[in-house]
Amino acid sequence: MDWLDTIKWDADGLVPAIAQDAQSGKVLMMAWMNRESLQLTVDEGRAIYWSRSRQKLWRKGEESGHVQKLKSLRLDCDADVLLLSVEQLGGIACHTGRERCFYRQYQDGQWIETDTVIKDPDDIYEP
Repeated sequence: MDWLDTIKWDADGLVPAIAQDAQSGKVLMMAWMNRESLQLTVDEGRAIYWSRSRQKLWRKGEESGHVQKLKSLRLDCDADVLLLSVEQLGGIACHTGRERCFYRQYQDGQWIETDTVIKDPDDIYEP
């Protein structure tokens, strides 16, 4: 059996992929992968996701320069979630200019932004 056939793809042919910093263990982000993006991730040694909003491959860092170098790849026990251990180049994974996308924490009935912006998104992305 092909290793890609082990994965339980959803009805749209996607699987959730969690990116975790290989050094700190912090969860950086969650995105989606299809068969092609996963195969390319392994082949190129960098995270390549499937953008549901743009309906195309998304090479993490293609615009920002914040590439995720793949260190290891894991599949959960139900074969329906991927865990990518990555080296996050530039220290920024989130399009908001933060280290990680999970920068809001629930406290006392509201979401509090706990992580600061490292770099203004206007300085990262061209309009």
